[in-house]
Amino acid sequence: MYKKTSTSYPLLLLLIWVIFSCGDPVEKKQTDYHPTNVLLITADDLNYNSVGVYGCTVSDITPNLDKLAGEGMRFTNAFVNIAVCQPSRQSIMTGRYPHTNGALAFDPIDEAVPTLQEQLTRAGYLNGILGKEIHLKPTEKFSWDYYVREGDLSSGLGIGRDPDLYYQHAMAFFNKSRKEDKPFFLMANSHDPHRPFAGSEQEKRLWGDDLPVVTRTIQPEEVTVPEFLPDLPEIRREIAEYYTSVYRLDQTVGALMQALDDSGMAENTMVMFISDNGMALPFAKSNCYLNSNKTPWIVSWPGEIPGGKVDSTHFISGIDFMPTILHALHLPVVPDMDGTSFLPVLKGKTQKNRTRVFTEFHRIFAGIDYSMRCVQEGDYGYIVNFWSDGEHQIRGDAASGRTYAAMKEAAAEDAAVAERLQMYDYRVPEELYDFAKDPDGLNNLMDDPAYQEIAARLKDQLLREMKRTNDHLAGDFEEGFF
Repeated sequence: MYKKTSTSYPLLLLLIWVIFSCGDPVEKKQTDYHPTNVLLITADDLNYNSVGVYGCTVSDITPNLDKLAGEGMRFTNAFVNIAVCQPSRQSIMTGRYPHTNGALAFDPIDEAVPTLQEQLTRAGYLNGILGKEIHLKPTEKFSWDYYVREGDLSSGLGIGRDPDLYYQHAMAFFNKSRKEDKPFFLMANSHDPHRPFAGSEQEKRLWGDDLPVVTRTIQPEEVTVPEFLPDLPEIRREIAEYYTSVYRLDQTVGALMQALDDSGMAENTMVMFISDNGMALPFAKSNCYLNSNKTPWIVSWPGEIPGGKVDSTHFISGIDFMPTILHALHLPVVPDMDGTSFLPVLKGKTQKNRTRVFTEFHRIFAGIDYSMRCVQEGDYGYIVNFWSDGEHQIRGDAASGRTYAAMKEAAAEDAAVAERLQMYDYRVPEELYDFAKDPDGLNNLMDDPAYQEIAARLKDQLLREMKRTNDHLAGDFEEGFF
């Protein structure tokens, strides 16, 4: 029987310390730990339901995105907080609403607002961006160790639409990360399916005939015209051009994922895919409808997220991206972000407060103010249009191209199209929709007595959020100045 003495016990502790400090277990722990890499892939003006796994009716339109979703988790209640390019991306990269980061439209954010890039740089990450670098300002707040602008067909990224060039530049960045022995964050921004659409006259006028190769041209008879638009021949033709661009976007996603696989770093990389806003057509981009802000959001993270997961319970939005990435990478929390981490959801847990999302709109460039606010909770969405007075008419990218022109021409003889066009151009002060039954926002329930309790509840939630975040329009909303 072992008998403890005053000298044998310290010797035993010393022996244990030697074993565990010099042996294989600790050595293995040291060599196995690697900081997680992050690849964020964004689409430009992609509607949430234009992806195969999100219900697109065009056959085999996004095989690479469908594959990515099968390898991880996709959210069916995911949103961006403003439906236009630069402010949407700056909101994502600051974890703040546009009205709290200082960039209401195509403006630089306030100098005092922390960015994700600043935090990652401090943590020793290599930051890279492909395309859309000009939509994150000021430059000193978004520091990139590697960036490639869209360029023309022979340089850069082939007007942001050439899958082969995205592969080449992604590989160059991954090799740089390996050579410098640094974890990486790469934001890879496709310019598809932004206007001008692939094969359109608008594209040829802007870029000429020397364009990125289109390997599949979607035909008008293949598409389903969204219910929020009339089914007119010219609109159907433009929707087909849009889907041709969607297919090329998917090829870019495939090229990026191939580059990641070829780099040998896929197993230690979290991949997220989102769109910055909805399609550039009336009642989508630059508004606050479901087709404006809802986005496909796919997350793949080998060893952390099982494949084929679908989350239809939690609401997440662009302001949640930065806090989630910081949480996942074990980096310090940044104060005063409007969003919160949904890492627990990725780990299979429940977050009970994720039942609603708030979105907004302000103005297009330096033009007329089109201020809107929206809250979506469960099936319902409430929108207030501060600008709607029956006189001001909305304008923007969504009103260019074939669709708006076709609606305007048809309105002269078709009363239903004329009414729809009037609604788009001038809107009404308040809108309420049951998006479960009416995802395209065709039936405004605001004046329906049966929905007044729902409207009152949503308005109260919106006002509380506007006050909480010091929204400059909170007073006007509370007083009913709209």
